[in-house]
Amino acid sequence: MTGAGSAPGVDLRALVRVVRTVALLNLGYFAVEFAVARSIGSVSLFADSIDFLEDASVNVLIVVALGWSAERRARVGMLLAAILLIPGVATLWTAWDKISLPVAPAALPLTLVGAGALAVNLFCTLILLRFRNEGGSLTRAAFLSARNDVIANFAIIAAGFATRATASVWPDLVVGLGIFAMNLDAAREVYEAAKLERDSGE
Repeated sequence: MTGAGSAPGVDLRALVRVVRTVALLNLGYFAVEFAVARSIGSVSLFADSIDFLEDASVNVLIVVALGWSAERRARVGMLLAAILLIPGVATLWTAWDKISLPVAPAALPLTLVGAGALAVNLFCTLILLRFRNEGGSLTRAAFLSARNDVIANFAIIAAGFATRATASVWPDLVVGLGIFAMNLDAAREVYEAAKLERDSGE
């Protein structure tokens, strides 16, 4: 089934189911990761938890906007590009606090929660894979978010092992800032995809 305004060949009903599932998984794990990040003082987990909340918001917006005209989808895509910057801003704020009070987070919870986040994001990436080049800038935003999160989660796990070995605050800080950089790049890609979609009138 394809909806009015959706990209040709897109199974809109299947896409909605997938995006709704991704939104619920992201919202659920946001609560888990945010609670642990606050309890152990982890910059990278905090940044990643905000990223889960951002991903849930992105996917809710996608469900709402699917079936709209190319121009309206492009506008939402540009909005999503701005939303992708939110985790980066939160990361910078938390990193500044951590530099002011450099206490290393607990290594074991950092590693375990990072592994849980990896499992969630890997699953989301796999179910979004078939739609990554369909549906315009909206589904591209969802896929890029999930893909970047998988990379970030591997880095969080590595930071947990490095923190255990060194008792240093820096592995967690460096990974948190890396998440910030990835979200900047994802925002740029989504904006460019939305602009192309608007200009081409797909």
